[in-house]
Amino acid sequence: MKKSIAMLLTLALAASSLAACGKSQPAATQAPAADTTAASAETTAAAEGGETEAAAEGEDAFADLGDFTMMVGHAQPEGNPRYVSMEKFAADVAEKTNGHVTVEVFGNGQLGTEKEMLEQVVAGTVQGMRGGQFDFSPRLLMFTLPFLAQNRAQVTALLQSDLAKKVCAEAEAETGTVIINLCDAGGWRQFSNSKHPITKPEDLVGLKMRTNGMNTIDKTFVALGATTTTIPYSDLYMGLKTGVADGQENPWVNVEGMKFYEVQQYFTEVNYQFHPDPFYVNAAWWNELPQEYRDIISECATEMGTYNDQLIDENQEAAKQVVIDAGCEVYEPSEEELKAFQDAVQVVYDQCVEEGIMTADELQEMLDIVANTK
Repeated sequence: MKKSIAMLLTLALAASSLAACGKSQPAATQAPAADTTAASAETTAAAEGGETEAAAEGEDAFADLGDFTMMVGHAQPEGNPRYVSMEKFAADVAEKTNGHVTVEVFGNGQLGTEKEMLEQVVAGTVQGMRGGQFDFSPRLLMFTLPFLAQNRAQVTALLQSDLAKKVCAEAEAETGTVIINLCDAGGWRQFSNSKHPITKPEDLVGLKMRTNGMNTIDKTFVALGATTTTIPYSDLYMGLKTGVADGQENPWVNVEGMKFYEVQQYFTEVNYQFHPDPFYVNAAWWNELPQEYRDIISECATEMGTYNDQLIDENQEAAKQVVIDAGCEVYEPSEEELKAFQDAVQVVYDQCVEEGIMTADELQEMLDIVANTK
C-alpha cells in the first residue's frame, strides 16, 4: 500500500506541475530560460503522443491540500461488525482523497479501554475512536433506555433524528470532540450468567452482573434486583472465567467475537437495549482539515455506519447459533414474560429524567419516534 501511495503522490506532483498555469499552458513554460528548449521539446513530444501524463492519469484535485493521518481506536476484535466497517472506512477515505488522508485503525483495544481512548481523543493524542463510551457525553444515554425500541427501523429513526443530531452537536462544546457518525454498537443486548437460567426479573436477584459502568445498564440491573461490578470490555472474559462477575450483557456478535460463551452457560434473548456507537473525532484536528477532506470523511463515515448496521443484522442470528452450538442454554421469553422485565425497569425512565440525562419532552419525543416507526 505504501508503494501505491508513493506512486499516487508522484503522479499528483506531476499533474500539479503541468496544471499550474492552466490547462492551455504547460507548467514547463515557467522554467528558467536555460530549460526552455527542453521544456518545449517535452511538450511537443507529449502532444505528439496524444495526451499528457496528467490527462492520461487524471488530475489530483487534492494535491495542494496537504497530507493528513487519522489514528482511530476501538475495542472490538477482528471479524466484529465495528472492526470490519472501520477497515472499509479507512479504505474508502484513502481512495476518495487519492491517498492524501491516511486512516490508521487500531482495533481490539490496542490503544486502551474505551474510556482511555476517548480521553486520548479529547486530549488530541489520537484523532478518533468508535465505541459506546458516554462518560463525556452522558446525554447520549437517553438512547440506551431499556426496551426503548423493538426493531431496526426504530433504532435507525432514533439515531438519525433531529434529537440525536442535537445531542451530538452538544459534544463539541462540552468535550472538544465532534461526533461524525452515530450507528449501532452491536445489536440487541442479551443477558447471560453462569449460575442459572434467567426467565423472570426475580432470577437476577443476588447475581453479580458485569457492566461497563454505563449509567442505564447499572440502573437496569439494580431495578431487576442484581448487583453490579465494572469490568473493562477487554478484561471481561477473564472476569467471567474467574468469577469476578456471575454474568454480563452484550449483543450476540460481541458474545461470539469475544467467546463469552466459553465462560457463560445461560443466555436470555431479552433484547433489552441497543447502544449508539458514536464516532468521536478531536474537534481541533477536525476543524483544521480542509473542508474538502471533512466532506469526504463525513460521507465515508455515513457509509460506514450503514454498512456496520447491515453487518449486525446479517450476523446476529449466526452469532446466536454459535452460542447454541457451543452447548449453552438460550432462553427466549414469551411476550408475557418479556412484559414483566419491561414493567420492572420503567423506574429507569423516571430516574434518567430526574438526573437530567433527558427532559420529559425529549423522552416523549423519543417515544413518539418509536410509535410512528414500524
